[in-house]
Amino acid sequence: MAKKGNRVQVILECTEHKNSGMAGTSRYITVKNKKNTPERIELKKYNSILQKVTVHKEIK
Repeated sequence: MAKKGNRVQVILECTEHKNSGMAGTSRYITVKNKKNTPERIELKKYNSILQKVTVHKEIK
């Protein structure tokens, strides 16, 4: 049976990599509580292609 609640799965995508024009993408999947954080989230995550920590924003 499916879980009920406020937690939803979201995808985070790197903003620097998207703007650089390089091939590929850096994405992470995480969950958030949509009741506590209704706005889109931004987290600093490691981008293995650029080999540095960059800002990742929610795309879904």
